[in-house]
Amino acid sequence: MATLDPLESSVQLSPISIETKCEILNHLWGVTVRPSQYYTSDFDFDTYFSYYTAQCNDALHDGGRHVSVRTHRDVITIAQDLKSSQTRAAIKSTLASKMRTPRPANDDEILDGSIDLVLRLLLMVEFGHLQYGFTGRKQLVWDSDSLEEFVHGYFNTPRALGQETVKLEKIFNARNLGRIAGMEIEWTDNLADHLRLTDGDKKVAIFHHASFLECQLKNPLFPDGLIEETIRTLALLLPQSDRATQKWYTALSTSKNLDAKASKSGRLRADDRHIANFPFWHDQLVILKQVFDEAEPSSLSQWWCDRRKRVQWYTFWVALLVLALTVFFGVVQCVEGGLQVYKAYYPS
Repeated sequence: MATLDPLESSVQLSPISIETKCEILNHLWGVTVRPSQYYTSDFDFDTYFSYYTAQCNDALHDGGRHVSVRTHRDVITIAQDLKSSQTRAAIKSTLASKMRTPRPANDDEILDGSIDLVLRLLLMVEFGHLQYGFTGRKQLVWDSDSLEEFVHGYFNTPRALGQETVKLEKIFNARNLGRIAGMEIEWTDNLADHLRLTDGDKKVAIFHHASFLECQLKNPLFPDGLIEETIRTLALLLPQSDRATQKWYTALSTSKNLDAKASKSGRLRADDRHIANFPFWHDQLVILKQVFDEAEPSSLSQWWCDRRKRVQWYTFWVALLVLALTVFFGVVQCVEGGLQVYKAYYPS
């Protein structure tokens, strides 16, 4: 009896078998993982496959009328074409030749939707215009040149904020962005949104898929140094040496299905913490650091955590202590006075 190819199973079949996941990792990322090693390695592959399944289900909404992808083999086939330096038009032509006749009226939409879906699965970057909803994420449209040229051109955008010599202190980490600056962290699946500020600079997106990044270090579709630098931003924001941050992220990774490896992205030396060492994410870090530095405490918890200005911190808490004692003794005196009046009228 012939053995069923794991890649021939439907992309909507859930859960995906371990054998199928290993085949996808091998063909999509070029990573050899045996089923027996899937849960024993240092990588958190299941976080990626949660993303993989969600993307496939979203793309196949409305009965799959907007994409031609049906099996994992379809995903791998298109991914191989994307890696081969072909233009989008050439890949669309290849896919069109495989479509059944008569071709559907929305054949162009189906071809674009299929390519964009695989682009998202391959690069974890939001490609294409989603017709069925608004995600709020930054979406890229690839329509010319090879995929490698397009991706390199996007991430190699020249700095707009000039050369900075700012050093990023140890206090500048993801946990303190919320505790001190009152910012909300949005853990994103879109690499293009990494360190992006939204909602009036009250929210910051952090790409947490460290396992994906580790497996893309030699991927030529990404510019040289981008993946390694992104991993270093995770080491900056989720420092391994900070036990409180580690404990905080461990709890979050369990409750929000985040990549556990993100908090194990290495340690940065003092010389590595200069913004100039982050050419790809330079502008995002400059803006984020500025927002962090300019943030003023707006609650008692923030006043307690924010010790960047020691004199101001001590002054505030001494003043608060004096106020509390004044109120306390004032209440005591009022009670004592009330008791004295009571005793005067009712001496017994």
